[in-house]
Amino acid sequence: MPSFHRRHFLQFAGSMLATLGLSQWDVYQQSLRYAKVLAQGTPRKLALLVGINAYPEGSQFTPLQGCITDVDLQRQLLIHRFGFNARDILTLTDTQATRQGILMAFEEHLIKQAKPGDVVVFHYSGHGSQVMDPERDELDGLNSTFVPVDGVLPPGFPEQGGTVKDIMGHTLFLLMSALPTESVTVVLDSCHSGGGMRGNLRVRSRTGGAILQADPAEFEYQKQWLSRLNLSPAEFIQQRRSGVAKGVVIASAKRDQLAADAPFSDFYAGAFTYLMTQYLWQEPGTSVVSSAIPRVARSTNKVSFSNQEPVFEVKPGSGYEKQLIYFTTKQTAPAEAVIMKVEGDQAELWLGGLDPQSLAAFDQNAILTAIDSKGGEQGQVKLESRSGLVGWGKLLKAAKPGVLLQEKVRGIPTDLPLKIGLDPSLGTAAVQAKQALEAMKRIKPLPLQEGEVHYILGRMGDRYQTLLQKAGIQNLPPVDSVGLFSPGLDIVPGSFGAAGESATDAVIRLQAKLKSLLAARIVRLTLNTNSSRLNVAVSMTPAGRDTQLIASTFAVRGRGQAIAANPRPVSDPKRLPLETAIQFRITNNEPRDLYVNVLVIDSTGEMAVIFPNQWTATSEVMKVAAGQTLRIPEPEKDRFQLVTQEPRGTTEVLIIASSTPLGNALKALQGVASRSGQSRGPVALSDPTEVIGSMLDDLDAGTRSSGRNSSPGKGVRSVDTTQLAALSITFEVV
Repeated sequence: MPSFHRRHFLQFAGSMLATLGLSQWDVYQQSLRYAKVLAQGTPRKLALLVGINAYPEGSQFTPLQGCITDVDLQRQLLIHRFGFNARDILTLTDTQATRQGILMAFEEHLIKQAKPGDVVVFHYSGHGSQVMDPERDELDGLNSTFVPVDGVLPPGFPEQGGTVKDIMGHTLFLLMSALPTESVTVVLDSCHSGGGMRGNLRVRSRTGGAILQADPAEFEYQKQWLSRLNLSPAEFIQQRRSGVAKGVVIASAKRDQLAADAPFSDFYAGAFTYLMTQYLWQEPGTSVVSSAIPRVARSTNKVSFSNQEPVFEVKPGSGYEKQLIYFTTKQTAPAEAVIMKVEGDQAELWLGGLDPQSLAAFDQNAILTAIDSKGGEQGQVKLESRSGLVGWGKLLKAAKPGVLLQEKVRGIPTDLPLKIGLDPSLGTAAVQAKQALEAMKRIKPLPLQEGEVHYILGRMGDRYQTLLQKAGIQNLPPVDSVGLFSPGLDIVPGSFGAAGESATDAVIRLQAKLKSLLAARIVRLTLNTNSSRLNVAVSMTPAGRDTQLIASTFAVRGRGQAIAANPRPVSDPKRLPLETAIQFRITNNEPRDLYVNVLVIDSTGEMAVIFPNQWTATSEVMKVAAGQTLRIPEPEKDRFQLVTQEPRGTTEVLIIASSTPLGNALKALQGVASRSGQSRGPVALSDPTEVIGSMLDDLDAGTRSSGRNSSPGKGVRSVDTTQLAALSITFEVV
């Protein structure tokens, strides 16, 4: 974790202020008085959650789409996973989020109600910016701000400067100082770098800089708080430069990075907020700040901008980095969902604990298990439909609102598409590119900024290549070449052709790669590290050095009570030089035999199978006996080595362990090996969709034969957590 100083936190943009109408505020004040009576003599958990999408049109910065979802994500997490009372959570969204509104809400809901020992959470999702800092805490003389819904830019900007109604980081420091408790967590999902759009993502930043100043009312407000806190201006400067005022501050990106407002399936959210709350829903043990945030950072990088790295800071000398997240012990079992409403045998569900990669497997026919406070099974819910993170399903046994749900069976669509966004850089050739993509089975071309895409087809331009060169990116494609980008416009290695290639010819050239990327998406849909019930563990070591661990993973819930001592795998991505020989160890801790398939996806999206690797044998070759460990390669048996090689970049290893024999998958693999003339050793998959489809057929047949999902429905393959562990290890080849 890089060092993160208080003054850096002050540069994070992001808090919005909420304006409440007078009558609404009166009702709110009455509810506060009622809540105070109920809470007398007991510690409370208070939260203020702010999210703004609807920045006014013509305000010279982009409206956002995921900030209201962020508020919902945090609210449901705090209530159902961390034991907050719904009455103690105040949410301010869109038009409520003026400067005056949020300052009032912070004072009335948090400062005036909190007592020593109480827990306080403040979350902000929205745009951030920068204004001139008269005290110049930073070398650039700028202080980051939270942009309220009324934080419009002055007329004539950027040719002329002026004032804005932003809330400065300095002000947030004073508000935190005024809280009478140390158990404070501030979460900021915003940034002040970039702005506008990048690829298929929006940047949570409004333009700012040295020609903008905070409104005079902001400095007057700071003076009022200095008087209330009995702080001199010099003491204020010294304190804020030394560190955060209270508790823990978690920010979605560093000072010079972008924070993504991103599409997921059929909804939008902050990439960081969604992945953080999803992680905390599924966290099985007691998660502390210093371990949780780096893990969330790794997940954020996978779905957001390549350089979005969430960070945290704690009060200097406090040791709060070792405190539990939100300063509260979790009282509930880990879960993927919660029952919100029940009418007869129909239930409405909140699905905030689902991994974004697996959402498509929970549209219909998935089964979730209702659990009690100790994780024991109470009943089941079968999903019938989903919209965003809200699902509707049939209760297979009576259950009440508030009951937590864990994954039991996924329903993986047989016609799952790969969505390709068409970048404006294609110009008029986008029409021909669309037609060429539509001619490919299960490839779906879409315009950008209208929903989720998995990759972007675009043309390399002069300006973007210059930006990449300045960023130190090596081996750039030539200008005017066509290839694939990530949703945040990172280059997909090996996807670009020659300069001047037509968009249609590029699509034809990319057909094999697109099939590989589709297959990778399908197999990743099975990943269930946190929900599988199989007791399987995987480690990666240098060849011949079993005690030198590079990375490890295991099915968390399959470990049972063992998770209390070691709740998470050792999975920090490692940088491995070219020509590094590695070995994998897969241990079956089950009392039954398992069947294993191991796939490798390199940085270009190409896929290969490294186990099984005997192509003339029966499915017994894939079996790992109960209590046994499989080594790949087996030093005294296999005639090959696993060595890191070109292309450089991130490599992902997918380990599939099933209680069902994978006979169809083996037959498909044997066909590939036969066509390439191989009898042993790893095999590259030129069209992996056939192999992956056969493997899913095996898993579906096993689920049906077990009777756990006797009527999965048409067009859906079922995958049972008691019969499958799909795990992943990633590393970077340098």
